[in-house]
Formats: sequence, C-alpha cells, structure tokens
Amino acid sequence: MDDGTATTGDAITVLASDVLRPAQRDAALRVLADAQAADGREAVSEQGRLRLRSSETARTGVTHFLAATGTGTGTGTDTVGYGQLEVPASGDANPAAELVVAPAARGRGFGRPLVDAVLAEAGRAGRPHVDFWVHGGHPAARHLAERYGAELVRELRQMRRTGPQTEAVPLPDGIELRTFRPGEDDAEWLRLNSLAFAHHPEQGSWTERDLADRLAEPWFDPAGFFIATRDGKPVGFHWTKVHPATAAEPALGEVYVVGVDPAEQGSGLGRALTAAGLHHLTGGDTAAGERGLDTVLLYVDADNPAAVRVYERLGFTVHEVDLMYRADVEGKNSR
Repeated sequence: MDDGTATTGDAITVLASDVLRPAQRDAALRVLADAQAADGREAVSEQGRLRLRSSETARTGVTHFLAATGTGTGTGTDTVGYGQLEVPASGDANPAAELVVAPAARGRGFGRPLVDAVLAEAGRAGRPHVDFWVHGGHPAARHLAERYGAELVRELRQMRRTGPQTEAVPLPDGIELRTFRPGEDDAEWLRLNSLAFAHHPEQGSWTERDLADRLAEPWFDPAGFFIATRDGKPVGFHWTKVHPATAAEPALGEVYVVGVDPAEQGSGLGRALTAAGLHHLTGGDTAAGERGLDTVLLYVDADNPAAVRVYERLGFTVHEVDLMYRADVEGKNSR
C-alpha cells in the first residue's frame, strides 16, 4: 500500500502506509509520548513502539495509521492519533491492532475513523476479525469497543511484587545456569523460544529481526539474561529487563520472559529460573551484578491459572490489566 491511501472522517484524515517518512514517524512518537505522560502508562506495546521506530523500512504484514486534522499529512502538530495493524502470515491468528488518540484531541470522535481504517485494511487482507488492545483498560477505549459490538477475548494482567527475593530455589539435577551470549546464542535461543511458546501467537513467532531489535535497545543487559543448559544445550531461559525511573515511578525490574523446553516441563526449572532472575533484579550486591530494585513487574494471561498461582506464591499481585477486544471487520455490530 502506498503512502497516499487515506480514509477521511469528520474533520480528520487517516493515512495508512507500511512505511513512514521520518517526519511522520516523529509525529506519531510525539503522540505516544504525550499519551504516556497523560495516562501514566505506555499507550502502545513495546513491540508496537519498536516497529514504529523502525517504520522507515517495511515489515511484512504491518501497517501504520496516522490520524491528522483536516487534510493534514501526519508530519506535524496536525497529527492527533496513531494506529498499528499486524496481519499475521498464518490464517489461524487474527490481525492485532493498537490505537491511541493524543490527549489534547480526545473526546472529539477521532477514535472512530482510526478504527474504521484499521477494519477496512484487515478486510482488504481477507480477515473477518481484528483484535484490538486496550492498554490499562482505558475507559474511553472500552466505550469505543462497546460501540463496535466488540467482544472481550483476552485479559493480560500486569502483576507486581516488592522486596528482595530471599528464597533460594535449587536448579533441577543436571542443569547449569549461565548468561546469554549475543551473536552466539541467537539462533539457538530463537529455536527454544519457538518451542516454549508454540501456543503463544506473539512470543512464539519472534524472528531474527525481533530479537535483534531488542538486543539493540538501550535497556538490554546480557548479565540479566539467564540461560539454563543441560549437557550444554539451552533448555530454559529467564530474560529480565529494567525500566528506568520516570517522573511517575522509580526504576522497575521486569520478568520480561521466562521459557522452558517442553521436555523440561514439570521439573521445577521454570520456578528456579524465575527466582534466579528475581534475585538478580532485587539483590543489592553490585559486585555480583545485582540491581537492588524494590519493585518487579511481569505480564501473565488471566486464563493461565497455573502461572498466576506460581507468581502469586512468589508475592506478585495484580497491578493493572490490558484487555483485548475482537471486532468484526464488516462493522455488523457497530452502533
């Protein structure tokens, strides 16, 4: 799709493209920054932000949407909203979308043209439904979802815990722990990640580019990326992350992703890896590379009660939730 594709609504133009010019990308990033400052949370997922920042190059299945007032080009202050749609290669998975309207432009009906443009693009790709993320369960976004008759299909919980990890959880017999080696472990880690998350359409489909994007991020630290091996072969991992302090919150640790080879499931390896990462994040021995953070967060699906129970036993409680709504691309239920 070329940069000229546009859908016009009431005093707003929505431009759709698989590639953004630098000025368009920067305008969209400003919308995201303003929303984060106003809402106290990121308006678009980490994956969505990475794809926006690299939007000068097309990525298969990913479309960017810029909402601009009047007949604007989405390159400056006329940009009042941003959206992103990913149509997966597999026909078994629904396209997923994220949308945000600039705080100063909210309450003026600008969300609907964005939704309509996303639904139209998914329809052109031959997909009957789109899954929309509502981060933090924002009331205005929930109301918009209800106007389209969208069905709530997923609840992703952000859980948090405070205090140091003091319990030592031993590794299963035959398991050794080391840290990730960039450039050496990439291919083997992608293989293991695909095995561990074969049931998970987002995490399990990571590509070399997805991994490389994150290894290039300022927050990446191989000292916090733990690899469990058996006879030298990676069979599990715990990748931790540190969020820098903001005006609203102190620095936070994150259980970024924990994965275990299905052949090791039930051995206690996942719990041991989780504890090792928590100790790295919350321990205060800087000589040992520990970060001394007070609070750690993680994300877990509400329909995974086994994982929820594990995290609750480790002291995690629900902090907020992200919701996913499924809408019909033909707008049959819109009102």
